[in-house]
Amino acid sequence: MPAQSPAVEIEVDDKVVRVSNPDRVYFPESGATKLDLVEYYLAVGPGIVNALWERPCMLHRFPKGLAGPKVHQKRLPKGAPAWVETVELHFPRFDRTADELCVTELASVIWAVQMSTVEFHPWNSRRADTEKPDEWRIDLDPGPECDYATVQRVAGVVHEVLDELGATGFPKTSGSKGLHVYVRIPPEHGFAQVRRAALAFAREVERRSPDVTTTWWTKDRDPAAVFVDYNQNARDHTIAAAYSVRGLPDARVSTPLRWDEVGDADPRDLTIATVPQRFAELGDLHEAIDEHPFDIAPLLEWADRDDLPVEEG
Repeated sequence: MPAQSPAVEIEVDDKVVRVSNPDRVYFPESGATKLDLVEYYLAVGPGIVNALWERPCMLHRFPKGLAGPKVHQKRLPKGAPAWVETVELHFPRFDRTADELCVTELASVIWAVQMSTVEFHPWNSRRADTEKPDEWRIDLDPGPECDYATVQRVAGVVHEVLDELGATGFPKTSGSKGLHVYVRIPPEHGFAQVRRAALAFAREVERRSPDVTTTWWTKDRDPAAVFVDYNQNARDHTIAAAYSVRGLPDARVSTPLRWDEVGDADPRDLTIATVPQRFAELGDLHEAIDEHPFDIAPLLEWADRDDLPVEEG
């Protein structure tokens, strides 16, 4: 059995995080290690902190790297330093609570990576009121026979409808095969109403594009269509944050884009090896999202017009 590499200590602002097994290979395609992952998150620090700021966050952990099992972790892993912040969530179905990671500084992100976290999946609400989302998420999820060019075309329709609404959308790659667009909203509605508004928007996009489906059940969908997954706005549904690495062999990153890049950017080119330089040149393309809140009242009017139920699917 090969000897374990010695731990290293990483200074993050006023904290020190001890990283064990820094040479463990996490991404077999590139040979990127746990320390490479730490250095990636340090390089995009302001971006990942902005994406996670005060949001309950589920962790996707790979204790043995991608070659081993994946752990979906709601509760904060044991052994956290006292300075790692959390938020308590209640899960009515089981009448249980969980203390989830709540990032307010980069050191908490690096500690989570030390605990084998690769992906960060935050809620679309914040600690101040976890039951009132402040982020509307548009998830363009391609079917198994849908190419990426189709996703890009649908993103153009999404942009068109957002412009007509006067809403500012912030696009990013999913880090896999799809695209996400985030819109900041005032935290004035519960999850059911935000999800209903998201469905009304998805139906409008579906009316304008033959490439789109809003059919919830996979077995009933056109496999060549893009599913506009409005259900990502439901309570306790999460997707990878901006600047989150994904658990794929090539270490892709869910990367913010400018709208003029959406038609050309290839997700395969956006990895932990390339995104740090991009971040150094462009900064955080989602940095200004809080400056552009959109009132979802027009979408709720569309939902009333279309007689959409509060709960569907």
